[in-house]
Amino acid sequence: MKKRTFLKLTGLAGAGLAVSPFLGCGEQVQDAPEAPSAEPFKGHEQSPLNYGFDALQPAIDAETMALHYGKHHAGYVRKLNAALESDASRRNLPIEALLATLGEGDTALRNNGGGHYNHELYWRVMQPGGASTPQGILAQAIDERFGSFDAFKEVFAAAGAKRFGSGWAWLMMDAAGRLEVTSTANQDNPLMAQLVAQPGSPLLGMDVWEHAYYLNYQNRRKDYIAAFLDLVNWDVVGAQYASHFA
Repeated sequence: MKKRTFLKLTGLAGAGLAVSPFLGCGEQVQDAPEAPSAEPFKGHEQSPLNYGFDALQPAIDAETMALHYGKHHAGYVRKLNAALESDASRRNLPIEALLATLGEGDTALRNNGGGHYNHELYWRVMQPGGASTPQGILAQAIDERFGSFDAFKEVFAAAGAKRFGSGWAWLMMDAAGRLEVTSTANQDNPLMAQLVAQPGSPLLGMDVWEHAYYLNYQNRRKDYIAAFLDLVNWDVVGAQYASHFA
């Protein structure tokens, strides 16, 4: 190779262009293949409420609903999407699959992913118009596990009332298919298998953060819990349960 050619090639390399080590005189520089583009980020979305903010009155007032859905839940969705922007490996996972991956270091995804999932379930299980008591196979499972529906309500209410600070009470199904009542702190939920003491599949979730009830009930959490249990749409909860046997 002539000295002039050698200097020309080394100059190209110094400028940051890729040069094959086997490139000889008269050969053309080949462009490197383009890396496949990452899948576009779709983002998570807040589902429509499907009923008015005043539909649950007097148990839950319209102002609480507007703030809870329009500010708190919407904020969790916005912050979840912001946290996922730079997480190419998980940003397009369904929310349930995403929550199952979370570990101790995933603080933003834990708080906001949990906040989004938890509220999506919360709004659905209070949708007006369904059965006021469990039906079918869910009713049978509750009777077998807790003795009666009234006994279940006592256990569930206690889980919410005894949750220190902010958190949730859950009716869930564990890996063995057994119904359990549990509670979690903050925006944790049973899908976070690596983070919670009792993992499982949520069927019914009750928000016991103060923003869920304080305008109407102040510090009377037990009154809010009793009102919530009267609002539950057991058709929705039953469908959630039946989906595991489809």
